[in-house]
Amino acid sequence: MIGKLKGIVDAVGEAHAIIDVGGVGYEVQASQRTLSALQAGQGVSLAIETHVREDAIRLYGFTSEVERAWFRTLQTIQGVGAKVALGVLGTLGPQDLAKAVALNNWAAVEQAPGVGKKLAQRIVAELKDKAPVLSAGGLSVPAVAKGGGARAPAEGDAAAEAISALTNLGYHPGQASQAIAAAMTELGQVADTPTLIRRGLKELARSA
Repeated sequence: MIGKLKGIVDAVGEAHAIIDVGGVGYEVQASQRTLSALQAGQGVSLAIETHVREDAIRLYGFTSEVERAWFRTLQTIQGVGAKVALGVLGTLGPQDLAKAVALNNWAAVEQAPGVGKKLAQRIVAELKDKAPVLSAGGLSVPAVAKGGGARAPAEGDAAAEAISALTNLGYHPGQASQAIAAAMTELGQVADTPTLIRRGLKELARSA
């Protein structure tokens, strides 16, 4: 299985790009958001999701591991295949999708091609519990310690894990820290990581 491609962008089409890796051109399907950031001749490194079918092998490319994780998780929802998942991620990046889920904003998800009202509502409802775990799990972005230094979140440290998850989604560490601090003030020290992430996203959305 191919998990990563690092090479030169040979060409960019409407739904795919050709990545030249050592003289071999790989056709990689990607969201419009990802494709719009690619330019022929530039170097690129993409996280790859490989789908093997009886009649074809398809490669899907992402600019981050977080985006690939969202792509995988979206497809666990009934009615969402690879094409719809790419459409959602092309309309809403990981950060915006996390916000939409936290705020139950299915209308934002409905803007994606191939997504109607019922499917958008299902996506938001089913991602409600998965999104915080998705953001925090398996992504080694350090949390911010006092004084601005970085530290790895201690096991069981819900606040640090929540800050790390928000940082994974693209928020500045300082913003993430402030949002989780506000969440802790409201929810108390006993709040778990998923709850803190949801509350932190709402705080960030309100201050945006």
